[in-house]
Amino acid sequence: MPQIYKRGERRWLVRIFVGRDLNGKQKFHHKMIHGTKRDAQRYLTAAVREMDLGVFVEPAAISLSEYLKRWLRDAARPRVSVRTADGYASLLDRYIGPRLGHMRLDKIQPLDIQGAYGEMLIDGLSARVVRHTHAALHNALKQAVKWGLLSRNPSDFVELPKLPHKEQQVLSASEALKFLKTAEMMPKGLIFEFALLTGMRPEEYLAIRWSDIDFERSTAQVRRALVRHKKTVSFQEPKTARSRRTVYLPAPLLEKLKAHKRRQAVERIKLGEDWASFDLVFCSVEGTPLSIPNLTYRYFRPILEAAKLHRIRLYDLRHSCATLLLIAEENPKVVSERLGHSTIVLTLDTYSHVLPTLQQGATSRLEKLLYNSEPVQESDTPVILSQSVN
Repeated sequence: MPQIYKRGERRWLVRIFVGRDLNGKQKFHHKMIHGTKRDAQRYLTAAVREMDLGVFVEPAAISLSEYLKRWLRDAARPRVSVRTADGYASLLDRYIGPRLGHMRLDKIQPLDIQGAYGEMLIDGLSARVVRHTHAALHNALKQAVKWGLLSRNPSDFVELPKLPHKEQQVLSASEALKFLKTAEMMPKGLIFEFALLTGMRPEEYLAIRWSDIDFERSTAQVRRALVRHKKTVSFQEPKTARSRRTVYLPAPLLEKLKAHKRRQAVERIKLGEDWASFDLVFCSVEGTPLSIPNLTYRYFRPILEAAKLHRIRLYDLRHSCATLLLIAEENPKVVSERLGHSTIVLTLDTYSHVLPTLQQGATSRLEKLLYNSEPVQESDTPVILSQSVN
């Protein structure tokens, strides 16, 4: 039976039976309320109701910093990659620890988190950094709810800063042709041609092995990604399940890959045992994995300069591939599968800048169909429209 005891002037102790421990001993929840007896009664009623609903959580006397360390050790690191876990730790230590780390986990309110994000913006940090920090904190507090340390996730109720609109930097069709012609004459140019025509992520095409290329079927299999973290290099599972995919290659690109394979074989024979046995299609002169920054500064940017094109990122070759396909009126579903996106919605959101062009084309086709076509001769035979069931 819940009880309320007077413990002094405007101090009330609420005592609620919460069950028995493993030894059968009774367990009680105690809460000191400062205020009137009505305040104590209000707390007791709310606590009992939460118990009836199965959402009551015994307050945890642990600081947020202590909890985050345990979450990283016991939940995050066993589940995500080392690089991702280290990224979580860096964000939380740098931005959340100094502002909220001293607070008790169960005392943190949405307003506290909102205030921390506001301070980050005042300190000159970008909206993107705030959002990345929020993602880490939200995951951590979500686990606290699962572990029964919190009844709700306070980060669910905060407002995040809007990301500033940034125009996609992509190559037009004419620029892409100029880029390919220039790349063909410069070192490592085949890598960038492969990137533009396949739409793969840099970490994907730099992990492609010759065993992934099927010259008979004209395909390349995306099976792994190159991951550099601190001073280590590894090959890991692709970004998402959909990232494991088959990409069809144009015939001219396949011929260039065959010639590249022959040249690489000669270099491999010259080096003998000094050649690294990664079987990579695109690699250093010793057969080792390439570095994205090195590839960008030493080879990619010189091609852009030689072709007199505006500067774009290496990753923007992927965006250029998708944009060119959509402008060519390729089905967005096909484009989504080629890119390895988790959903077609992600594709359409990412390349929304192309949608006005697609809408214009759709309008033109409707105009041709309904206004400029020959009149359709009506038939007495009824037309049956088939419906697909989703």
